[in-house]
Amino acid sequence: MQPDAGRAHLDRCSAPASLYAHGWTLVELLTTLAVLAILAAIAVPSYRGQALRAQRSDATTALLRIGAAQEAHFLQHNRFAAALSATPPAGLGLAPVSERGYYDLEIELTAADGSAYLARARPRAAAGQRDDALCREFTLDHHGLRGARDAAASDRTMDCWR
Repeated sequence: MQPDAGRAHLDRCSAPASLYAHGWTLVELLTTLAVLAILAAIAVPSYRGQALRAQRSDATTALLRIGAAQEAHFLQHNRFAAALSATPPAGLGLAPVSERGYYDLEIELTAADGSAYLARARPRAAAGQRDDALCREFTLDHHGLRGARDAAASDRTMDCWR
């Protein structure tokens, strides 16, 4: 055994534990938490915006389904249906809520003889799409003309029907 080897062992044993302890300091933990908080502050709103945008397809799909049902109804009865959930021939027999439940659906005849209609999809109060101020209302008429309005009633068709 070398004479200095025993002394190094004694120095290591008598040294404070913090010099040889492995772990995280409070400053390192707080820095990590600050970085994570900044990332979360950026990511959560972005994720919510993408979720709202993805859920808009529930409205567009429902309106296109109504349009197809109205065309079939018109071929059989020579007029568009005035009601959404009533059974044919009085209505289309469709649910007044979109498939995934994000939108309330309605139709109205825009001509007294039943030759024109307008279908609407509006966000349901408890479904979370109420936060979507960009696409507050979707419409589809008897010509297949699509429309969308934001919370200020401005036309947003190009943004919402993609």
